[in-house]
Amino acid sequence: MTPSSDLDIVRRAYAKHVLAAAGLEDGSLEAAFATIRREDFLPPGPWRVVRVRGYRPTPSADPVYLYSDVLVAIDAGRDLNNGLPSFHAQVMAGANIRKGDHVVHVGTGTGYFTAILAQLTGPSGRVTGIEFDPDLAVRASKNLASQGNIKIIEGDGTKVPFDPADVIYVNAGATRPAERWLDGLSDGGRLILPLTAKKRLPRAADTIFSGVERHGAVFRIERQGDDYHARWISPVAVYPCEGGRDEESEAAIDAALQDSGWKKVTRLYRSDDIPAERCWLRAPGWCLAYE
Repeated sequence: MTPSSDLDIVRRAYAKHVLAAAGLEDGSLEAAFATIRREDFLPPGPWRVVRVRGYRPTPSADPVYLYSDVLVAIDAGRDLNNGLPSFHAQVMAGANIRKGDHVVHVGTGTGYFTAILAQLTGPSGRVTGIEFDPDLAVRASKNLASQGNIKIIEGDGTKVPFDPADVIYVNAGATRPAERWLDGLSDGGRLILPLTAKKRLPRAADTIFSGVERHGAVFRIERQGDDYHARWISPVAVYPCEGGRDEESEAAIDAALQDSGWKKVTRLYRSDDIPAERCWLRAPGWCLAYE
């Protein structure tokens, strides 16, 4: 077992590699990844990590094997994983989380990335974590019990009430922006919105190696008064968002992803009135548009 002092060094190196993989230089984000112990949020080792040919066990329960830019199984039978660190680093950077912010984390899982979000907000900020799965919500509450600026709520992340949010970080694949999310943003608040075309998650081996661009896209939605500005951040394949999916929007996303216009999106409208030629994606009651 690697000594804890050596693991501190390993975590610092891991944080640098994660940010490099995401193409980032961000001291606050690097420090957050270097600080939080990934092993505290996972089942006992040895662990199953995603390699090119699917899940592979680590040689032992030494936490050193967790400090790589890999998916780690929480429940391999459900393809439920602790997510890819470089992906989360990229998306967190896009959210522009600041000290003192209130962050709402929808799909908190066992709490690893929730803890990193709390590091970014600092002690003057706070994080509200929402988890649909009762078992995961209990585990997250236990894992994060020592952190006074985090509150975990079990429930449907598209419906649970929360205080006005500076950032809503959705960690599950939706087919539409929930009204609760758009209404819950403070002025200047940012919604991290993963939109996915298929409810079924790609198998573990495919998640990071093929087909991701046609599976989904992450957008940053920023509220400015009654307007919602939008920009594409990343392709995504992620676990589906319970309560956040409908067939009409899913079909619209699937059709839109066959086009390459996602990087041109600049606005989200809560309306059916926007002309079709201006829309990259148009579904009942909302659209993502080019201007």
